[in-house]
Amino acid sequence: MSAEYDVEFVEREDRNARFLVRGVTPAFANGIRRAMLADVPTMAIDTVRFVENSSVMFDEQLALRLGLVPLTTPPEGEFTADDTVTLSIDVEGPATAYSGDLVSEDDLVQPADENVPIIELKDGQRLEAEADAILDRGKDHAKHQGGVAVGYRHLQRVEVEDDLPEFEDPEPQIVRGVVEENGELVPTSEFDHDLSNRYPGKEVRVEDVPNAFVFHVETDGSFTIEELVTRAADTIEARATELEDAVQL
Repeated sequence: MSAEYDVEFVEREDRNARFLVRGVTPAFANGIRRAMLADVPTMAIDTVRFVENSSVMFDEQLALRLGLVPLTTPPEGEFTADDTVTLSIDVEGPATAYSGDLVSEDDLVQPADENVPIIELKDGQRLEAEADAILDRGKDHAKHQGGVAVGYRHLQRVEVEDDLPEFEDPEPQIVRGVVEENGELVPTSEFDHDLSNRYPGKEVRVEDVPNAFVFHVETDGSFTIEELVTRAADTIEARATELEDAVQL
């Protein structure tokens, strides 16, 4: 089975992107969204062993905070669900312990951000611990959710129909996302999401473009946008193959 998809980036950064996909059904678009949120495995701290914790927080509170620190996820095939990576932290006050103070035994698994605060330590307080990170999916725990903000909207096409009737005051016409004008993609933020700013004195018609969706995706730094989308598509293909094999038995 093969399909033709047309993908065009509207905005593109390592962790934040907006892109248009043509030639997909609403069901497929939602499947990609769900896969990015729930099915792409990421590394996250799962078990913490405290050597010393003289801070004002209980061990369980600190373990929760450590578990929510985003970690870079190695390329596919480097780790399996049974593998663990150990990270250690040792900070003495007066100081603030940050995610960047975590020292990993593996260069492929590092804090995605160095400036996530964990705990503020007063004079004489200390945090020393070891933590094991594992590979798991967002559907099992939110800390393994590499896509922190994933959504999509229909691409909308805007066409000028006529001038407004004389003496008729223009009313706000709010649209959000990305619109298509004469074949060009325009983020609605460029005209404050109000078409009356874009086309003063004009009557315009807005319609959904069939089977065209604009995705807005933000990652936690576990991997880039391209990796997240590609791995999400791979999980859908793998599930489809499993279903096909099961039906043929």
